[in-house]
Amino acid sequence: MSQQLGRPARNVIGIAARCVCGAPTVVATKPRLDDGTPFPTLYYLCHPAATAAISTLEATSVMPELAALLEGDTADRYAVAHQAYLSDRESIEVVDEIAGISAGGMPTRVKCLHALAGHSLAAGPGVNPIGDLALERADWSPAVCQCAVYE
Repeated sequence: MSQQLGRPARNVIGIAARCVCGAPTVVATKPRLDDGTPFPTLYYLCHPAATAAISTLEATSVMPELAALLEGDTADRYAVAHQAYLSDRESIEVVDEIAGISAGGMPTRVKCLHALAGHSLAAGPGVNPIGDLALERADWSPAVCQCAVYE
């Protein structure tokens, strides 16, 4: 993971998703860092190809398109994803300072596709509708190993 990130991995508690070759794709991070800082981002996208693909989506204004979908059924499913994220994090540790705060702008905005895609990869398809859509649009798939490109 440290090699993928280009820096020492901090406060990682597990691998939440892997590439088909077994390399880490998403790490799970402690809700409170070792220095005491509250850290709401439980799922962190660490795979270089995945990160690059999601960065390209963000740079090409996909976030406003996805945010425009936040009405009706999609908004309802996004709110459920927010609750699922909170539940996952609180199963590790309850941190009062970040109570009710998930990641990626949930439940009402689309703020960070990296966090939303990370949640989708960790939780599986169908849990986070915006993360799922970002992964569908990305020029990367967890089913196709691209790790050798970044070694």
